Amino acid sequence: MVLAPIVSLSRAVTDALPRSIHALQHEIDERMLRIPTRLNAYGYDPWGFHPDSARRSMLITALLYHYWFRVETHSIDRIPRGRVLLISNHAGQIALDAAMIVVACFFEAEPPRVVRGMGEYWLPTVPWLNELMVRTGSVVGTRKNAIDLLKNEEAVISFPEGIRGMNKLIWERYQLQEFGQGFMRLALETDTPIVPIAVVGSEEQAIAIANAKPLARLLGMPAFPVTVTFPWLGLLGVLPFPVKYRIYFGEPMRFTGNPSDEDDVIGEKVEQVKARIATMLADGLAARRSLFW
Repeated sequence: MVLAPIVSLSRAVTDALPRSIHALQHEIDERMLRIPTRLNAYGYDPWGFHPDSARRSMLITALLYHYWFRVETHSIDRIPRGRVLLISNHAGQIALDAAMIVVACFFEAEPPRVVRGMGEYWLPTVPWLNELMVRTGSVVGTRKNAIDLLKNEEAVISFPEGIRGMNKLIWERYQLQEFGQGFMRLALETDTPIVPIAVVGSEEQAIAIANAKPLARLLGMPAFPVTVTFPWLGLLGVLPFPVKYRIYFGEPMRFTGNPSDEDDVIGEKVEQVKARIATMLADGLAARRSLFW
């Protein structure tokens, strides 16, 4: 099994860490049992989610959440039950902002939620990552996958900035890039509320100073960020700075209209969501006194 090394590492880490970490694993186990899922005889849901694999692999992201980024959430109770689209800003070169939102909804929301990520089309081409993303609840971001998940009353997360947002350079931090319109058409087609999310902290986890586009094309990647630590420090340079994350959840937004409307009509609705997130980011930055605490 491709995930076997990750599961073995998680078990080894669990055995070696202090009692408080064992308590964290126990909390993961307990909360996972509270999540309603339709599993087949082999323990998988219709999209490949495997609660036992998710439970085993979550310890690593939970440690990042609690001890490295020391995540602080605000108004997570605004996430309604049932189907919902979580729409957030995106940054940090590595999608740790997505992981932290997922972990926040698992640990802080009541009842706990498994948030379904909409992965980029190139992610399944990465060895072992393709299985990891599916087993832990994410899917390739096709329209059909998104509609099916929402009709199943799932929480789906989307980053309308896409790669444009995640691979911003440091001097572009907290400047929202162009939003795609796909999420709004989904919301209209499935009558799904949108919860805007602002993540403060992710922009500084990796200080990107350039994007080596020729190298990215050679490797078949959408971008190859050059940061103040990577590639100069090798794999150690991938380690994010221990900035403090603050995640703000906004009031749900509902929209009506025809999902097949012209781009300019849909675009007006998209801009309302973008403006809400921009305001939340500005408020979060104004309240922040330090990058690290």
